[in-house]
Amino acid sequence: MTATGPGNALDAVDVVDVVTLGESMVTFLPSSPGRLADVPSFDRAIGGAESNVVCTLAAAGHSVRWVSRVGADGFGDHLVEAIGAYGVDVTAVRRDPARPTGIYFRTAGDRSTDAHEVAYYRAGSAASAMAVANTDLDVVRAGRVLHLSGITPMLSDDCLDLVRALTAPRARRPLVSFDVNHRPTVWREADGPRVLLELARRADLVFVGEDEAQEVWGLTGADAVRAAFPDPEVLVVKQGGHGATVFDKESGTEHVTFVPAPRVDVVAAVGAGDAFAAGFLSATLRGLPVRDRLRHGHLMAAAALTVPGDLAAPPARDHADRLAALDDDAWGTLRLGPGWTQAVDQAVHRADEEVPAP
Repeated sequence: MTATGPGNALDAVDVVDVVTLGESMVTFLPSSPGRLADVPSFDRAIGGAESNVVCTLAAAGHSVRWVSRVGADGFGDHLVEAIGAYGVDVTAVRRDPARPTGIYFRTAGDRSTDAHEVAYYRAGSAASAMAVANTDLDVVRAGRVLHLSGITPMLSDDCLDLVRALTAPRARRPLVSFDVNHRPTVWREADGPRVLLELARRADLVFVGEDEAQEVWGLTGADAVRAAFPDPEVLVVKQGGHGATVFDKESGTEHVTFVPAPRVDVVAAVGAGDAFAAGFLSATLRGLPVRDRLRHGHLMAAAALTVPGDLAAPPARDHADRLAALDDDAWGTLRLGPGWTQAVDQAVHRADEEVPAP
């Protein structure tokens, strides 16, 4: 699958590589380990699945736009300024004078396990008021790719209606990418699994973790996930440190491609899923083969895994291209540690010996 433009209907709107729509929040990260009750101070950052994706893509050289709503408050100012500083077009972000910007606090533990605490303050946030009536749909659709996640439709009924409108079949729509992004803490009702399945089936490209498919729908294994998601042209099943499998029917025949993940010296298991999506989308926009799309996804994820926060500076494109082009044996022995995106000779080496990667 190669992303294409949305057609002549949007000639009056600046068309970019990727548009995302979703909530971003101000994140407060602990200054030291411990329970939220015991942490004495926090450092401010930004967090949001969709904004993470476009910030990473912008840093990788793509033209991108983030569409959302934030409060008319200092936190909203910070989000717009911080995301815009990555080179993201934030002109379609609306300010809501009646609702606050969402914020959350988390401990230093691993968000993918129970070894963490997260306290969200997003109920009634400005982003939860996004709706068809107050969103410029032409601007949202003015991208080669429209990237959405399963978080947004769970924020409110209006947000669900908006995502349904954006994923509805229509002539010359952009390539619709959908990351399931399982977040049961934002589910407003028991039919969350059904809604996520419905929306994912309407997308062209779907990202879903094997673990979340098991938790949400009781599906075991990549083949079972594909059986439940037969409609998307491309389905990416992320399998953690094991790797990822892509099912694609681009040429009319189903092809299955598995690429193992490189070994990574993990600093913090946050932001990796969003970074993987950014890497895969970047390679898709460039028309690279499926194997290399997966490898670029793994490399972007490795960049996020080797820094403390959600967002990491991606490797230079030529650096990532060289690694993605390794033969299977060399790729299989690749190991990535902190600093690898900047210092190839120090942080990229074989898993079994300290030598530079080609």
